[in-house]
Amino acid sequence: MDLAQDCQHARQKLTPYCMTYTFERVDARLEDWWTQINIRRVATIHQTPAWLAFLSETQRGEPVIAALKEGQETLGYFISMIVRKFGLRILGSPFPGWSTSYMGCALSADVDRRQMVQTLIEYAFDELGCVHLEMMDRSLTLGDLDGLGVEYRMYHGFEIDLTHSEDELFSRMSSACRRCIRKAEKEGVIIEEAHDSGFADDYYAQLRDVFAKQRLVPTYDMNRVRHLITHVHPTGQLLLLRARDPSGRCIATGMFPHLNGAMYFWGGASWRQHQLLRPNEAIQWQAMKIGKRNGVQTYDMGGAGEYKRKYGGREIAVPWFRKSKYVWIARMRELAQQRLTTRQEIFGRGLIRRLGREKQV
Repeated sequence: MDLAQDCQHARQKLTPYCMTYTFERVDARLEDWWTQINIRRVATIHQTPAWLAFLSETQRGEPVIAALKEGQETLGYFISMIVRKFGLRILGSPFPGWSTSYMGCALSADVDRRQMVQTLIEYAFDELGCVHLEMMDRSLTLGDLDGLGVEYRMYHGFEIDLTHSEDELFSRMSSACRRCIRKAEKEGVIIEEAHDSGFADDYYAQLRDVFAKQRLVPTYDMNRVRHLITHVHPTGQLLLLRARDPSGRCIATGMFPHLNGAMYFWGGASWRQHQLLRPNEAIQWQAMKIGKRNGVQTYDMGGAGEYKRKYGGREIAVPWFRKSKYVWIARMRELAQQRLTTRQEIFGRGLIRRLGREKQV
């Protein structure tokens, strides 16, 4: 190899690390950023204006949309929200407790994601004045975070490939799961799409019953469900399913946001006394079939849970990283999480006592 070839080879090796990225904030109220993302069809449902409106109301935060730039070229956008905790500015994309999974960035395929994360950390602390950053992006890998001094946990879940035929999808489920779906059909359980305002009441009443079984209360209130439906359902990107028994009684519900060929399981609930009719399995199967008919290619079941394994999906693990500007911020975060867990347990015990008194009356 001659000198010219040596120099060319050296430049090729150095090029990925010589990129100069910057983030520039754009007005979240304008539609230009969303138009650019939507044209590329790379966004997740959690990056849409409707979802940001939902988060703004439920988390009382300030949406942040920032364009990733290399020179004058826009390579994509970072979607997030600033909230205040203990008077401090926290940047979440998303933040735990938001009932939101993959936010992060919608980027061109050739972006150096490790360099992007490094630039994002600097932007969050220096330009936005935040003291803590958290992000979960479906396209990030552990290799992208190597050497950046961030902490992370793996967000585990199950993903089902809906490009297979219905027969193939059904055969991939466990035999017990298939029996449950057949039983629901035999017992006369009907699954219907819901469009009425009473769906949130049905869902949340059943959700309280699910948590009460564990002597807990739901991790979010009724208003969160209502705001999600108000903002996202009119876009046509939120599938609501209701299971009815032969008498017409609503016995289970499920919520499935979707966009760009991906569907997600946001939440499901049912009355305990009717679970022998197997409405939950029937709802999941109906969601898959509806999603498939509407062009959904992947169904993300929304986090871990051993009961999800029976539906035949593959296990996935996505890093959810966090970075604090100061060491003591991380400790404050841990204390806040412990406080939330304790609060939920206390309210749960109170709910059990209250329900017990109502039964006696």
